[in-house]
Amino acid sequence: MNISAELVKALRDKTNCGFMDCKKALQETGGDLEAAVDYLRRKGIAVAAKRAERATSEGAIWAFLNESGVLLEVNCETDFVAKTPTFQEFGAALASQIAAAGPGDVEDLLAQPYQPQPQLSVQDYLNEIIGQLGENIRVRRFARFAGSGPLAAYIHHGGKIGVLLELAGAPNTPEIQALARDLAMQVAATNPLAISREELDPEVLAREKSVYEAQARESGKPEHIIAKIISGRLEKFFKEVCLVEQPFVKDPDITVAQLLKKAGAEAGGELTVKRFVRYQVGA
Repeated sequence: MNISAELVKALRDKTNCGFMDCKKALQETGGDLEAAVDYLRRKGIAVAAKRAERATSEGAIWAFLNESGVLLEVNCETDFVAKTPTFQEFGAALASQIAAAGPGDVEDLLAQPYQPQPQLSVQDYLNEIIGQLGENIRVRRFARFAGSGPLAAYIHHGGKIGVLLELAGAPNTPEIQALARDLAMQVAATNPLAISREELDPEVLAREKSVYEAQARESGKPEHIIAKIISGRLEKFFKEVCLVEQPFVKDPDITVAQLLKKAGAEAGGELTVKRFVRYQVGA
C-alpha cells in the first residue's frame, strides 16, 4: 500500500526510528500508526537480544546533583554512538531519575517506568534505542549519595571519567562547595584507591608489601635494612594512593589532609572526606 510521507513523519516523531524502518513498519501494519509503534518496539527487543553479547567498551558518564548526588555509566560499542543526542539524552534523563527514585541496583532501575515516557520501563526504552542506534547498549553501574554533607561532582575528558564526592563536618558554604569540587577534580586526575591508609583494601596492601619485600631481599641487604626499605616504599605508596596523603593538586606544598584541617577550622568544624566514587568508561 502507499504510505504517505506525513504518516512516516508521525511515526518517526513518536519513535525516533529511521525513515526506512518507519516506512516498513507502516507497510507491515497496513498503515496503522499504533500497530507500527508496537512493531518497532518488538523489533527493538529482537535487535537488543541479538546484540546483547556484543562488547560495550565505549560509552559515557553523567553526574546529577540536587539533594542527592548521582554518578552513572552507560556503555555502548563505539564512541560515535556515545556522542549521539539520543544516547546523551538517555543518560542525562536516567541520572536524574536515579536521583529522584533511588533504585537499589541496575536491575531495579531497568524495571522502573522510564520517567520521560512512563508507559515504558527503562528496559523497554533501552531496547528501543538499541534498535534505533544499531549497537548494544547497557547500563553498567551507578552510585547515589543521599547524605547530608556537601556534594560535588566532576566529569572529565568528554564524559569518559567521572567523580562523585561527599564531605562531612562543615556547612555547605560556597567555599566548602568549591573545595569539594577541587577534591573531585583531584580524584579524577590522580585516581586514589582510598580516602586514607586505614581504608585501603588489605589484599592490595599485602600484595604491595610482598612485592617490596621480594625486591628488597634481592638486594642482599641485612634484615633490619630490608625492613626499613619496605617501610619507606609503603610510605611512598600511601602518598600516591590515599587521597588525604596526596599533595593537593592546586598547591603541592600541602597535603589534602592539611587542606581539610585548615578549611575545617575556618568553617568552624572538623572537615573530612566522607566518601567518593570514580568511574572511568570501560575500566
